[in-house]
Amino acid sequence: MKQVKTEQEYLEQISHDEPTIGIFTTIWCPGCKRLGMFIDEVTEEHQDKQWFKIDRDEFPKISDKQGVMGIPSLLVFNNGEKLAHLHSANAKTAEAVKDFFNKL
Repeated sequence: MKQVKTEQEYLEQISHDEPTIGIFTTIWCPGCKRLGMFIDEVTEEHQDKQWFKIDRDEFPKISDKQGVMGIPSLLVFNNGEKLAHLHSANAKTAEAVKDFFNKL
């Protein structure tokens, strides 16, 4: 999974003409560590999507613009438009994350 390091990389990632998932995390977040324990399984099941990670603390303006208040948050983009947002309170278990993607 690509780790976004610049705003330009972020813009390139969300511009794909296919579903792209951005995972907003930080290094200190316990919920993000929990997500890390099962996210590979989820991405394996959804290989039809592009995936990237972005550190909320490194890109606060992007996070604010996208309404990322809690972490981890998973956002679905297509052609630069945000289509869906799984907020942190609902991204705590593999079942909840899988259910979110199965409803897309």
